Amino acid sequence: MKVKNSLKTWKTRDRNSKLVRRRGRVYIINKRNPRMKGRQG
Repeated sequence: MKVKNSLKTWKTRDRNSKLVRRRGRVYIINKRNPRMKGRQG
């Protein structure tokens, strides 16, 4: 999982990416391509 300052470009890389907030952190998850994961922080 990549840790990025901004997830905007990360989200647009794949159409199946979803932005999720968990425990005060912002995550990008992708069920079709599980390698496309990211966390903001």
